Amino acid sequence: MHEQEQKTVNFPLIGTEAPHFVATTTQGEIKFPEDYKGKWSIIFSHPADFTPVCTTEFMTFQSMYEEFKALNTELIGLSIDSIHSHLAWLNAIRGYSWNGIENPQIEFPVIADLKMEVAEKYGMLQGESDTSAVRAVFFIDPESTIRTILYYPAALGRNFAEIKRILIGLQKADAESVALPANWEPGKDVILPPPGTCGAIKERVEKVKEEGYEMKDWFLTFKPDK
Repeated sequence: MHEQEQKTVNFPLIGTEAPHFVATTTQGEIKFPEDYKGKWSIIFSHPADFTPVCTTEFMTFQSMYEEFKALNTELIGLSIDSIHSHLAWLNAIRGYSWNGIENPQIEFPVIADLKMEVAEKYGMLQGESDTSAVRAVFFIDPESTIRTILYYPAALGRNFAEIKRILIGLQKADAESVALPANWEPGKDVILPPPGTCGAIKERVEKVKEEGYEMKDWFLTFKPDK
């Protein structure tokens, strides 16, 4: 008896260019990343339309839509369903109220990916199903580079506070050339890059005295978040 063949899944990698695609969506055709140059993007997949966990996630994403736009970030959803299924589901969602979210009208595009072309490029088809995408989240910067990847199983809804924290953290790290400690949240101390030479260590010690930074050791220095 032959063992069942394992399907090979190609995963995009952090630090590499986001895979290109042209897709039909609920907001018309999009070309990625060309249409999103200069902005951050969050591409996220869900297993199927008209499913309960996905519905709560779409309602939550829409409730935070303006918050993401204020962070120069666009949302792009995807599932392996038809455009007509997407439109019918999103129309149904407009009649729902949940968790303080009332009658949301989904404004971000949702990719129709019946041929699974985008899902395969982004490693969204995994061991749970050959025809349904896992709950993937890709954070892509304005230069079209993948910066963070999250994968969730179908049964577990995403943590949206964490999604927003990751985005803010990535933008802060880029803008200020700092690192962020465990459980960092906006307003908490950040970490200065460690010195790379003996002379730089001496300069760091002097700067700590001048600026009042908290230096645990030569390689671990905290400064207040501004």
